[in-house]
Amino acid sequence: MVSNYLFVYGTLLQSVNNSMSKFLIANSTNLGPAYCFGKLYKITWFPGAVLSENESEKIYGTLVKLHDNNNVLSHLDDYEGYNSNNASSSLFIRQKNRIYTEKGIDYMAWMYIYNQKTDEATRILSGDFLNHGAF
Repeated sequence: MVSNYLFVYGTLLQSVNNSMSKFLIANSTNLGPAYCFGKLYKITWFPGAVLSENESEKIYGTLVKLHDNNNVLSHLDDYEGYNSNNASSSLFIRQKNRIYTEKGIDYMAWMYIYNQKTDEATRILSGDFLNHGAF
């Protein structure tokens, strides 16, 4: 199943205002605030998401609709350190996950999941990278 949707929760958020967030802005439509179930960690200067089935653990971000799925995802894969030919050694993996909007609509969207140990990382209990003061 092809998904033209992407959930972002960290350095790809529009308000971060870096070259990759600007690239994403230019190549997508912002569908607004959204969340998924999981835990968010401050890895270094960037966050990492780990999925959870616990509905009390939420990661907050933005859902976007990509204009050119393959081109955009290829660029973002490089940025996120994801290699589909060697996913096990990738910093992040890209996978589809159920994302919920404030409007009560859920989507299957791509998101980047942190693919390393979180033992040394700091948990962002709010699930909100920008409003946690982590950036």
